[in-house]
Amino acid sequence: MNNQNGCTLSQKFMQWDWWGGRHHRVFTVIVFIILASLDNSARAVAPPLYAVMAHDLGVAEAALGIATGLNILVVAVTSVLWGYWGDRGSRKKLLLYGTIIWSVAMYLTGVAQTYTQYLIWQLVTAIGIGCIASVGFSVVTDLIPPGRRGLFMSFWGLSQANGGGLGALAGSLLGASNWRLPFIVIATAGVGFALLYVFTFEPRRGESEPELAKIFAKGQRYGRRIRKSDIKQILRIRSNIWILLQGLASTIAFGSLIWMPRLYIGKLQALGYDLETATIAGNILALTLQGGLYVAIIGGIWGDWWQRHNLAGRAWLCTIGTLGSIPFLILLFFLPLPEFLLPADANKAQLVWATILGVFTHRWVLLAWIVSLLGFGLLSLDVPNRSALLSDLNQPEHRGTVAGMNTLLAGVGLAAGNGLTGLAQTYLLTNFAAPTNYAVGLAVFQLFFIPAGLFYARMIRTTPHDIARARRTLTRRAEQSVTERITDEYIAVK
Repeated sequence: MNNQNGCTLSQKFMQWDWWGGRHHRVFTVIVFIILASLDNSARAVAPPLYAVMAHDLGVAEAALGIATGLNILVVAVTSVLWGYWGDRGSRKKLLLYGTIIWSVAMYLTGVAQTYTQYLIWQLVTAIGIGCIASVGFSVVTDLIPPGRRGLFMSFWGLSQANGGGLGALAGSLLGASNWRLPFIVIATAGVGFALLYVFTFEPRRGESEPELAKIFAKGQRYGRRIRKSDIKQILRIRSNIWILLQGLASTIAFGSLIWMPRLYIGKLQALGYDLETATIAGNILALTLQGGLYVAIIGGIWGDWWQRHNLAGRAWLCTIGTLGSIPFLILLFFLPLPEFLLPADANKAQLVWATILGVFTHRWVLLAWIVSLLGFGLLSLDVPNRSALLSDLNQPEHRGTVAGMNTLLAGVGLAAGNGLTGLAQTYLLTNFAAPTNYAVGLAVFQLFFIPAGLFYARMIRTTPHDIARARRTLTRRAEQSVTERITDEYIAVK
């Protein structure tokens, strides 16, 4: 769109004094964090509603679990393509396109009348979400300097966890009586926030790297872009292999946690509560018991400090957190929930408040909250430091693609964990009555954190060398670029 002077709208914005300044960058990070939260809300809204949706669409709950698993898988596959395109061109445009795609498809999911329609639009939604997973990561790493990436990546990771919690909350509160409503609400919010992309700042690739400061100080740009041949170079970095394998193993366990609300819904149904009441209160319980994930902020700060003193610091922290979380998470699923009292004939707000209050007044639920704080708190140490490691290990023009690779393997793990846990819980009904079958299924899949922790342990030895080599490469490129420019200027004068 042109104004009277022939300037486009985006060019007009770029003439404003605040464009590219500190406040503008903070605004951009906030927009990215909100949108990362929203797209994870879109992914998490369905599982809490499986029981309600299965009845309305005339399918088994396992079929809806498979649809969610396929959604995760499509996000994973498309994120590699989005990431590669982002490493070659304008990332801002791709993010706008991706957000519009998932928002529109999310709305169409909400008005689907059959399971087939629901499945198709969920897969289209996944295509758009794949963009945020890889391209968004690449942009954020160029806005934040390496020494503070752990802290800011904790907010990035928490925004996704918050989005998942928000989606579950929207599902339980808005969708208990009408499952379509939360899909439409989240879709509308996505379209609204997509408009903010017009005002965001697209950083220059690599501008947050200290080694490239000479280039930008002289008004130059870091002009390198990914090539197909670079894929081999990325995969030759040993730490990249370990972190990608870790992502596959850990997300099988993470994927199973999508069924955690269903465990508490089943526990409340076993106490005699109806499906709608159990859906609302069960999702609130599951959400409250995942509050330990906020320890990620401390984990990010700790990781930044440790990494400054030891290039293996983040790997150490991820190893400790991943392996240490396992016994607490398994114990959490088997703690009983006897005589959890909820008010009769309460409205939704009263039911939510009574559930939250019950967490701290019911001794067994209070114990579960303490155990969950330890389990999810340790697990959250991985969230910011894994993302920071991906940045530290790879060149700026490779990060979108590497993030896409990580999302691909993580998506395979999430899909497997989600889908297989659903099938396992159905199979376990032959030996364990509900909700014990859910507890057993969840506990078994937490064992996948063992290989994930061992892969991190291998990185303790490889990351110092690989990070140092990545920094030397950037320093050499900066020196070559500055030297070439001085030579060009000398020739021009002559």
